[in-house]
Amino acid sequence: MNQVFFETRPEWVCHLAARAGVPSSVSDPYIYVHSNVEGTIRLMELSHQYNIRNFVMASSSSVYGGSDSTYFRESETVDRPVSPYAATKKASELVAYTYHHLYKLNVSALRFFTVYGPRGRPDMAPFRFIDRVSQGLPIDKFGEGTSSRDYTYVDDIVDGVVRSLDRPYHYEIFNLGKGKGTSLNDFISIVEKHTSKKAIINQLPNRLGDVPYTRADVSKARYLLGYNPSISLDEGIKKTVEWYQGGLGSKLNKEHVKRTN
Repeated sequence: MNQVFFETRPEWVCHLAARAGVPSSVSDPYIYVHSNVEGTIRLMELSHQYNIRNFVMASSSSVYGGSDSTYFRESETVDRPVSPYAATKKASELVAYTYHHLYKLNVSALRFFTVYGPRGRPDMAPFRFIDRVSQGLPIDKFGEGTSSRDYTYVDDIVDGVVRSLDRPYHYEIFNLGKGKGTSLNDFISIVEKHTSKKAIINQLPNRLGDVPYTRADVSKARYLLGYNPSISLDEGIKKTVEWYQGGLGSKLNKEHVKRTN
């Protein structure tokens, strides 16, 4: 990385690389510390050495843990993460503040809320459910289906990231979400609607490390960044299903299965 910085002399850094996923962080936490914490420190060290004008990094709504707030706000105290993944993301935010304090590095940490859309991660529910329901295969449903997520379409997330890069702040944390939660049962119904298939449910107990719901308060991002998410879950799933049915989704899933076997 030092050679990359030396040769290209970047002025902005957009740090989206991470080891993602709650369940796998429970079974193998060490690799999450290596990728998420050490990786972030290495980039920040280079960024202050090369006088980066703005450092934008991906954090996660997972840092809110089991918050009982109706809407998750950036001002909440988030010092009780419920998974190793969440802990590494919170640790990265703390490291970011340290580098701002020591070296005046401009940092914006973006707490993403359940990003989905074309070319999404094959291990996440939106892609996995679309793939398996389309093929007539069973899907795992953890709990009674009342858990809720603030699903955010990738186009809205990209808009928020670009706005953050264009608007340097000394040190800020922003929620990037839709601002509206959807229950697992309703989510499955939307997938069924756009795949024109009935889901086969494999009912399972709640999963270790999962939180009951997430819902973003995006008023800060709206005010300081001009962020305004516009894609509803219904429209986003429709777009994702269309992409999947075009053949790209099936190909991506086969590549993922090959890598993980």
